[in-house]
Amino acid sequence: MSSSIHEVLTGGPVAGTIARRPATQLDRWWRTLFGFPVMLGVLLVGAVYVFANRSIADPDIWWHLRNAEFLVQHGSMIRHDMYSFTASGAPWINHEWLSELPYYFGWRLLGIRGLYLVLVCSVELILMGVFYLAYRVSGNVKAAFVASWFAIILATISFGPRTLLFGWIFLVVELLILQDFKEGKDRTWLLPPLFLLWVNSHGSWLIGLIFFSIFVGSGVLKGRWGRITATRWTHAQLLKLTTIFALSVLALFVNPYTYHLVFYPFDLAFQQKLNVSHVTEWQSLDFHAIRGKIVFLMLAATILLALARKRQWRLDEVGFLLFGFYATLTYTRFMFLAAIVLTPLLAVEIDFFPAYRREIDRPLLNAAIITCLVAGCVWSFPSSKYLMEDTVKDYPVKALPYLQQFAPTGRVFNDYLWGGYLIWNARQIPVFVDSRVDIFDHRGIFGDYLDAMGIKRPMEVLDKYRIQYVLYTKDTPLAYLLLQSPGWKLTYDDGTTVLFERVGNVPQVAQK
Repeated sequence: MSSSIHEVLTGGPVAGTIARRPATQLDRWWRTLFGFPVMLGVLLVGAVYVFANRSIADPDIWWHLRNAEFLVQHGSMIRHDMYSFTASGAPWINHEWLSELPYYFGWRLLGIRGLYLVLVCSVELILMGVFYLAYRVSGNVKAAFVASWFAIILATISFGPRTLLFGWIFLVVELLILQDFKEGKDRTWLLPPLFLLWVNSHGSWLIGLIFFSIFVGSGVLKGRWGRITATRWTHAQLLKLTTIFALSVLALFVNPYTYHLVFYPFDLAFQQKLNVSHVTEWQSLDFHAIRGKIVFLMLAATILLALARKRQWRLDEVGFLLFGFYATLTYTRFMFLAAIVLTPLLAVEIDFFPAYRREIDRPLLNAAIITCLVAGCVWSFPSSKYLMEDTVKDYPVKALPYLQQFAPTGRVFNDYLWGGYLIWNARQIPVFVDSRVDIFDHRGIFGDYLDAMGIKRPMEVLDKYRIQYVLYTKDTPLAYLLLQSPGWKLTYDDGTTVLFERVGNVPQVAQK
């Protein structure tokens, strides 16, 4: 029987003949776009979307919007304080000016939903980059997928409209470039322009430079110490890396504030003592909390599996692990850093999952799952009203109509967390303090605020700054004290926000 007759009768080719036609370019695109790895990535996107707080309640975002608005309208950088009466005219560096712009344009486009869209897209981009990096390092997409779930939980520490997110985006890009270099693909020429963008976006560029230093330094040595190995760079590689490192350092000085912006992270680390000691995210990691337990679990799993499987560790991997874990233990805000650093290493240790087999993939099923997930995310995107409900709990939103009409005849002492909200929404009220802690910490203003808030010497502080009004949260010790004081009267109360006005003349006490 001829092969053509057999195909007509049986619906298939004779054994030994070609069973399927060659894949076309469209077939390859279809299988790539809706392949199993992409489907896993979209599942993680959905998980990130579920875990993301439906909130824009970050105290910094409001003055970031005001800064960006000034830049767009005037085409110049802010160089002095314009928002407070306590530090008015004092030199100030807007060290995150570039990363403020996406939030501002998001606000201009969609209002509060635009802010939320920018933060969600930023977080998604970071964690998809972490997933891809874990895939590249481990070679096992299933192991990368499992490890990335731990990363999502840790990353929730920074799920908000924060400029820091852009710093983590740059870090993931840097680690991917370094991974390329280890695999023989040299894209290090991208690092100097990356650091140029980074230094103008966030002070976390210093972390990126530390990782780059560890990477370069690990190739200076050669040897084997137990399960740690180091391979020396070739002369050409070392020359290339040191040149790129030097160019990256020089790129840091390409900014509107020159060396002042480059030195800012060191000022934060060594000069802003009250900022670091009193802001929650600068506190040490709490192992009693769920995120602390997950950090410990990820580290323990990585080390124990490495010991059990007797895997050799590269010296740069050890350096990345130690620095990432130290930073996370020291400051809670760096749990996102732990998510970025630990996830690829954990994926390597759990790569016992069966490898992905392209030939048994089901693109049509994957496409259906992806479509449902994307449609679900779009359908459930929060409304402005929903997002504002969370904002009401943290800011004087109910009092805003009153505050926008309020024309103070004297100085206003405000809640520190409300400062930025007033800067953006009630511009006629110069604030006492806001979350730009650096400018207030250096001048002792933040210390005085803490004393007043903690009822250490509240009346002395109010007299020192000749305060006429106090705008504060109702259920606080300071509000209770003023309510009982004959020298103050309550002029506004909506159940959450109170405004007190001094009775009589303001003491003429000279500021120190």
